[in-house]
Amino acid sequence: MENNEPIVYDDAHIRRILERVKTIAMVGASANDMRPSYFAMLYLQNKGYRIFPVNPRYAGKEILGETVHPDLASLPEVPDMVQIFRRAEEVPPIVEEAIRIGAKVVWMQLGIRHEEAAARARAAGLEVVMDRCPKIEYGRLFGEIGWLGVNRRTISAKRGRAVQLKRKKGGLIR
Repeated sequence: MENNEPIVYDDAHIRRILERVKTIAMVGASANDMRPSYFAMLYLQNKGYRIFPVNPRYAGKEILGETVHPDLASLPEVPDMVQIFRRAEEVPPIVEEAIRIGAKVVWMQLGIRHEEAAARARAAGLEVVMDRCPKIEYGRLFGEIGWLGVNRRTISAKRGRAVQLKRKKGGLIR
């Protein structure tokens, strides 16, 4: 039985993971540009991460310039992190494979949590994050977004450039 209590992670802990990780195996990566995994892969690639898409349906094909692998065991190198875009009931064998190949972090996407698999990963020495999106956490923790833009006083329509706003009597000025 899964616990439905909210999971709380220390921001410094999440930040350390995102700073340390350089390679990510994205299990459940999709070639469909309307799927969340596609957006997450594109965003994380643009932030400098090397992404290894893992999906037996697309094995041998390419997603965003990277060859898709059928499973974690077939990756050309051990990824720092295994990001899981699969249903919760599919998590345990993925975690076991992550342990077997020597990954350091298992990250379950938003809405995905599996307490028993997480405990197994921790017991094997892996760090675990559940029910979070690294794309969202990266943007939030590294200053690209505030939660819903609240109290950031930063507005931008251009990628990578933010304009700091200052308050002036009667409105905002640049």
